[in-house]
Amino acid sequence: MQLIEVGQDAALRTEFLQLPVRLYKNDPCWIRPLDDDIEIVFDPKRNKLFEAGGECIRWLLKDEAGQTVGRVAAFVNQKTLKAEKDQPTGGMGFFECIDDQAAAFQLLDACRDWLAQRGMEAMEGPINFGDRDRWWGLLVEGFDKEPNYGMPYTKAYYVPFFENYGFRDYFQQHTFSLAIHYDELMANGMQQKVLDRAQAILDNPEYTFEHIQKNKLPQYAADFAEIYTKAWAKILGTPDMTADKALSLMNKMKPVMEENLIWFGYHGTGESRQPVAFFIMLPELNQYFKHVNGKMDLRGKLTFLYHKLFKPTNKAFGLIFGVVPDFQGKGIESAIAIAYPSREVWGGKKHQFSALELNWIGDFNVRMIRFSKMLGGKISKRHITYRYLFDRTKEFKRHRVI
Repeated sequence: MQLIEVGQDAALRTEFLQLPVRLYKNDPCWIRPLDDDIEIVFDPKRNKLFEAGGECIRWLLKDEAGQTVGRVAAFVNQKTLKAEKDQPTGGMGFFECIDDQAAAFQLLDACRDWLAQRGMEAMEGPINFGDRDRWWGLLVEGFDKEPNYGMPYTKAYYVPFFENYGFRDYFQQHTFSLAIHYDELMANGMQQKVLDRAQAILDNPEYTFEHIQKNKLPQYAADFAEIYTKAWAKILGTPDMTADKALSLMNKMKPVMEENLIWFGYHGTGESRQPVAFFIMLPELNQYFKHVNGKMDLRGKLTFLYHKLFKPTNKAFGLIFGVVPDFQGKGIESAIAIAYPSREVWGGKKHQFSALELNWIGDFNVRMIRFSKMLGGKISKRHITYRYLFDRTKEFKRHRVI
């Protein structure tokens, strides 16, 4: 079998996108990713990791008849290397392959060798050459369910490929499913003590909870930046969030944003009022994108708009959740989580959403796992981010618990 570097060859780039279309053509749960969402990862003009010194390569694997039987990418992210000084770790991802272990191993060997040549001592995958909220992890549970936007849906036979090669479970990403309607939350196992603590906070005049208004995005962006920096930046080892960056993120979400799915919690009144929590949910976009066949050209945009306006999804997904440390463990978490379902009627009109998935909760995030279960959430999908150590005698360590 022949390994071919994709590079900037237009035909090979198209084939990189088309291989999974053929592989999953008979799988009713697979939803084709947007072509541009994949292409942007490998475009030096649009992926800022290249500017930061990152390197990336991708290959196609062809059989003796010239048919494409696999694809993969490998990359070095200089930003994550700073956090891996004791064990420089590269990444591999966008793996697709026919059910042939020899072909799979040839793709994985290519990634290992390329990364080793660049001084890496391990590789993590399948992951993204970009942020963790996209194309991260290998699906190991939930093959009977459609993927959320940006989450990988992969073949069940990939799991033994990775594990037989020698990859080990670095961390797991859980997706929790739960009801949105208030009475269903209780019926599905939300703990009474959680409800009682939440209700006490909701009844406390020192706290207010509100959904955003699109005409006040700069205000909420500043509040988001303050909460995120306090709640997550140090834990995740990421830079502090700025108000400008937060506003840019919100403006990108604005076309699909539903005001009453994005909530903020505040403590105090007047000048002493401070943002202490957020819970950001969005409509599950794959329920629209699955109709556009990977293309957001004019036809795709019109199709997307038609379904959004006339066949809106009833499914939401939790994008990010945060509570500043000084207010954690006081019931704020549960209060903001039920603020939406406890206010089901808006302007006399019942909201459209009946199901929620809490997306991408790492098993290293013990607090969020516990909280999701307390809300009555059930694990509906599981992904694993694997790691492979090039020195097979070296001790393997899982992701640290936060």
